[in-house]
Amino acid sequence: MPAAPPVPSPQSFMPALAYRRSIFNAGTDTDLPGKPVRHEGDKPVRDLAVNQVYDNTGLALNFYHQVFGRDSIDNRSMRVDSAVHFGKNFANAMWTGEQMVYGDGDQNVGGFTEALDIIAHELSHGVLQHMIPGGLGVYRLPVKDREFREQTYALQGQAGALNESFCDVMGSMIKQWHAGQTVSQANWLLGENMLAPQHGKAIRSLKDPGNRKLTWYDDDQFKTMEQFVDGADVHDSSGIPNHAFYLAAKKIGGHSWEKAGLIWYEAFAKLKPKAGFLDAARAPGRAAGARFGSKSKEYNAVVAAWQAVKVLT
Repeated sequence: MPAAPPVPSPQSFMPALAYRRSIFNAGTDTDLPGKPVRHEGDKPVRDLAVNQVYDNTGLALNFYHQVFGRDSIDNRSMRVDSAVHFGKNFANAMWTGEQMVYGDGDQNVGGFTEALDIIAHELSHGVLQHMIPGGLGVYRLPVKDREFREQTYALQGQAGALNESFCDVMGSMIKQWHAGQTVSQANWLLGENMLAPQHGKAIRSLKDPGNRKLTWYDDDQFKTMEQFVDGADVHDSSGIPNHAFYLAAKKIGGHSWEKAGLIWYEAFAKLKPKAGFLDAARAPGRAAGARFGSKSKEYNAVVAAWQAVKVLT
């Protein structure tokens, strides 16, 4: 069986490849891509949000290249575009299908451009779009249902939840990788310190989905299939595969990206656009068995994790 690639040390802002990052200023409008303000190799500008997106995008691209050998979002040196100051009081960040956009937030939530895990999450939507032709759980939004013109798609069903989960997993791993944390040192929170204090501490927890003491007052993420209901919001359902990854990584130990992340990355690349949780549970088992052996600690950890969240019996 092939040996796992060597584990790289956490890297700083210097890109490992000749990336092509371009940052645009939407100027509180929703017309994209916006006004170009910084391109690859340009010096930092006065706009902090621009520099934060430039640096954090570089970190995420470094991770994908150095850990998984991936060359940009599409694995073919694609230019990575991002727009800051998107919309008026736009309290979100997203991948449009072509680029990333970041709002300035409102009185409830903000700090999207400084959060490495959030930027890595959005960039990972792009990665998954190019890994799985047709997208995972993607459906095209009718014009009448769009918040803005470039919002061309949305996610639905278990496949959509898997899409969100893959991005949460990658966002969490990239945050851990940059900090040099082991699975035991990491707190497994996504979007820390982005919420107003009265609302909570983080957007999601992979360690304990739905625990409002760790996240926020209205966190409805599911932890196991016992809570799952058809038609649930994909962000709620994503807690199930999120927790499976946490359990597998914790059982394997060490750094999450070293073995568990490699298994997840290889497994998700083999999923079909309408894959369900059972497909996603079987795929990592096959990936772990192929890479580490069917009697390995890694294989057993992955199978046990999906059993613990009640997807496998």
